[in-house]
Amino acid sequence: MDKIGIDKNTIDIFNTPFELGMRMVYLLSSMYPSGADLQKLVLLDYAVVYSGDFDGPDSLHTPVPFRGNELYSRRELINIGLHLMITRKLVMAEFNEFGIIYFAGDESRSFIDSIGISYAEKLIDRCLWATNKFGHMNSIELTSFFNENNFHWGAEIEFKRTVLI
Repeated sequence: MDKIGIDKNTIDIFNTPFELGMRMVYLLSSMYPSGADLQKLVLLDYAVVYSGDFDGPDSLHTPVPFRGNELYSRRELINIGLHLMITRKLVMAEFNEFGIIYFAGDESRSFIDSIGISYAEKLIDRCLWATNKFGHMNSIELTSFFNENNFHWGAEIEFKRTVLI
């Protein structure tokens, strides 16, 4: 432990709700003024991170074997990350007859503009690419596209419609 009582060995940075929530801010900002449900965001996030798999720009992260498995664990982390970003007004949620739709929040653009590192610039580029390539598709169409184009992850892509009562 350091002098302020933080165990540096237990602080996770990568693949956390915070990291995935931050990517959702970038992704939703690239979609503005449109939004997306959780299923679409999970699939678009995969396309952003592994854009090279879709004949897009070089992948943002190193393509690892069995990377399709990431979708299995990423869904819940993205959901938690979205709710974390909502608390900071970086993401907004709207409830309608189709479920929960997420949008870039009031503070998202100024937040993104304040970060100028190389990774952020690449992330913006990949988000715009994914939005231009797939943004016109709804969740069902996007899931079908992934399945029909050799992205057969079976149970890894779980499409549930949550009915709020």
